[in-house]
Amino acid sequence: MARVEVPMPKMGESITEGTVIVWHKQVGDRVELDETLLEIGTDKVDTEVPAVAAGTVAEILAQEGDVVPVGTVIAAIETEELTPPQPASVEAASSPAERQPAPVEAASSPAEHQDVPVVMPKMGESITEGTVIAWHKKVGDAVELDETIAEIGTDKVDTELPSPAAGILKAILVGEGDTVEVGAPIALLSSKAGVSQPSRPAAPHPPDPKPVPRSAEPSPQEVSRHLQDGRFLSPLVRSIAKAEGVGMQELSGIRGSGREGRITKQDLLDHMEAKTAPQAPAPARVQPARPTPMVKETSDRVDIVEMDRMRQLIAEHMTHSRRTAAHVTSFAEMDVTNLIRIRNSNKAKFHQQNGIKLTYTPFFVYAAVQALRDYPLLNSSVEGTRILIRKDFNVGVAVAIEKTGLIVPVIKHAGRHSIAGLAHEAHDLAKRARSMDLQPDDLQGGTFTLTNIGSLGSLMGTPIILQPQVAILATGTITKRPVVIEDPVQGDLIGIRNMMYLSLSYDHRIIDGAMGIAFLNRFIEVVQGLDPAMNV
Repeated sequence: MARVEVPMPKMGESITEGTVIVWHKQVGDRVELDETLLEIGTDKVDTEVPAVAAGTVAEILAQEGDVVPVGTVIAAIETEELTPPQPASVEAASSPAERQPAPVEAASSPAEHQDVPVVMPKMGESITEGTVIAWHKKVGDAVELDETIAEIGTDKVDTELPSPAAGILKAILVGEGDTVEVGAPIALLSSKAGVSQPSRPAAPHPPDPKPVPRSAEPSPQEVSRHLQDGRFLSPLVRSIAKAEGVGMQELSGIRGSGREGRITKQDLLDHMEAKTAPQAPAPARVQPARPTPMVKETSDRVDIVEMDRMRQLIAEHMTHSRRTAAHVTSFAEMDVTNLIRIRNSNKAKFHQQNGIKLTYTPFFVYAAVQALRDYPLLNSSVEGTRILIRKDFNVGVAVAIEKTGLIVPVIKHAGRHSIAGLAHEAHDLAKRARSMDLQPDDLQGGTFTLTNIGSLGSLMGTPIILQPQVAILATGTITKRPVVIEDPVQGDLIGIRNMMYLSLSYDHRIIDGAMGIAFLNRFIEVVQGLDPAMNV
């Protein structure tokens, strides 16, 4: 066994300390290389800290809320290696277990340079490889710590790759479009010794510049670390709140989307944007635009267009699903007149209290979960000759990306949320999907999918199942039509009602038509049975 220490990482040249926000692992837990170990925060940024080695968490030395100097050991991991990991060379870093940086020796000269490999990161539990989409730096360019060095992609998500150290980009080992295994080196940095993280300095890092004492920090009003309800405020959130004059009482009224209701930076920015509407929104982190189809060759009769990467992935996934599952689609129609009344009576108050719009999506997710409880076979997957019935209701909600593609982030544990909670979850995922800010975990673990084709003007459709799921529900556009209403007193009447078509595609290998239609009927029963006087 070998013991690997986890230090408080350096988050910027002038940052001398960080705050432990929340531990994602506890002593005794198994942790994989690059799996999130904890969240930390400074007055500049909140971020996740990945595990520096695979093994078991042996010790936690800093508690949630503690402020710790950069370089201080905050945890220790026991690995299965006989000796502590050594710095990985480009040739030796072919596997994740071999690419752990070792502590910097005290005898190292401050001016000494060392080569720091940039490796393909692990983007999720089931992700084993990644593709280099674009390099943001070229050989010879200066690179700052955490500055975007490249954009990488998997079959789940595209994301930016931050630099693990400050220095000069010495070599690019993988070309754009190349796919390599997780842990494989893709570039080489020439860096001053001691700046790459998560190395532990031999001595405490000298503050540069000297930090201003907290008591002397200018503040329009005091913002403490915890709200009255016990929720922790990260240093970044406190810093923004101080600068914007947001007091503790106002912060207490913000609904947090973070773990245990914690207010994130985006929650605070959204709150301030809602207060100042219709002024321009707060600036957001710029994400590189996805490539759009480019005409490669043109003649008098034909334009040849290359598919972009998103289109290629969609094509691959959809054809795979068609080959895998025996698709059957059943249709039904639903009276949503009462649902429209519920939304109209709640939307103004809901937006005022929550800062987001109330859409139909959370009602449909809620109804889908209730139907899945009664017909759990639609919340399953097929593995060979086995049927795996999932006990968690993780509902994917399809989001259109600027008419160029589709992405399906997942509302985890949807059955634990109220309709209001589902509204927040759906809004957050859709917003981050359109700003290219989703994390790999946001796209994994779905057990059932909902797609609102009606928002695009379609009456009905035949959606393709998202593997390895076995069912997907499409909601069509809402139209007013004269329909027959059965009245127990007056008999049959004709009235103007708001109607919607539903399309349920399911895997006929395990789901028969009778069960598919029964699921649709239960879904309709839940939606049409909502109390018109309900408060969301």
